[in-house]
Amino acid sequence: MFPDDRVLVSVINRKRDLDYLLKEQWYRIPQIQMPEGIYAEYIAFFLSGTAAKRFGKSAVYYYARNDGTELVYRKDLLPNEKSKKARKLANEVYYKLQFRKIEDKTPPITNPNNRRFAFIYTTWDRFLDARTIPDFYSKNDYYVDRI
Repeated sequence: MFPDDRVLVSVINRKRDLDYLLKEQWYRIPQIQMPEGIYAEYIAFFLSGTAAKRFGKSAVYYYARNDGTELVYRKDLLPNEKSKKARKLANEVYYKLQFRKIEDKTPPITNPNNRRFAFIYTTWDRFLDARTIPDFYSKNDYYVDRI
């Protein structure tokens, strides 16, 4: 782990997606949302909605080292989805990020301003020090600058 390692903070808002992360150790991102690729050594997981229910509030509760990324059709990732929406999205391409170990983020990183986001890129040094979502954007001199 190096201060300039890239961290992608992503959102999980459904319990089912959290179950995939914790039990099968993978996470999906639609390729259309990141057409240039996933460039991060670590992925942090901001839980909201039903995924955060057991914790009581939304926050970053987990992170993991990205150990592999592959392109997969949604229908292959989620073969049991049968809804009309799922059938419509079946041939969409997703990044399947794979992990060896899911780590707890203690203390969790909260979102006191309820800022909405889909993804945030930050650096490892900011991630380690962060207590709230705005900390990911800190301009303090002692943090690595990444352009």
